[in-house]
Amino acid sequence: MIVKVNILETLLNNIAAGTIEVVDLSQTLSENTPVIQLPEPLATTGGFKLKPLSEYDEKGPTSYWNDFTAGEHCGTHFDAPIHWISGKDLDSVDTIPTRNMVGEAYVIDIREKAKQDPDYCVTVEDLLSFEEQYGRIKKHSWVLIHSGWAQYVDNHEQFYNMGDDGQPHTPGISKEASIFLAEERDILGVGVETVGTDAGIAGSFNPPFPNHHYMHGANKYGLAQLTNLEKLPAKGAVLIATPLKIEKGSGSPVRVIALVEKDEN
Repeated sequence: MIVKVNILETLLNNIAAGTIEVVDLSQTLSENTPVIQLPEPLATTGGFKLKPLSEYDEKGPTSYWNDFTAGEHCGTHFDAPIHWISGKDLDSVDTIPTRNMVGEAYVIDIREKAKQDPDYCVTVEDLLSFEEQYGRIKKHSWVLIHSGWAQYVDNHEQFYNMGDDGQPHTPGISKEASIFLAEERDILGVGVETVGTDAGIAGSFNPPFPNHHYMHGANKYGLAQLTNLEKLPAKGAVLIATPLKIEKGSGSPVRVIALVEKDEN
């Protein structure tokens, strides 16, 4: 007799037993959460603001709840293709196929390079070197750039790292690497620890903000302000990112989690 293995039941049992760890990759969203700063006359997003409604008081003796306002691109957030002019006719957060919200995560560690050069951008050579060690980056996966920048989220001066030139100096991904991942590897998208998926100085690149330009133009996605990437293996974790289903939304704050198989050793 053939015994059918229930894959989902096995997964749930392993999560309950703790042999698969659920890692939170999201920053806490608060009124102190940093948001991207753009020079005038460009519009910039608002941050997160909480408006109390009641807290077991005369306005609601049995309830605690709040209203909030937030930009689509504040805190740990999801960038949809429609966010950028190159993807203006492509998916918004409400039209993204739900299967694309789940994929394998590949973690590219550039912490030492970013420490030496805060403007460092991941190159194609970095990606090929990674593949030599861990195998080819698969289609339908996320590439996460582990720069170490999450450690600065509570220190806005270090997080933005503004230079004397008036520009933020934070790491990102090169134009060539973005094209390579979108076209040659057909990934779901790129995730970063910084405030956006491009380097801080990428407004001066050609085209400006090339990761946005090429990823979103290829109907790919972005994740920004991730944390806890050091808790993930270089490959093999399952990443789940589900943005709010905002009608024609360009993005959304998001709770990103990863499923990681614990090393029995």
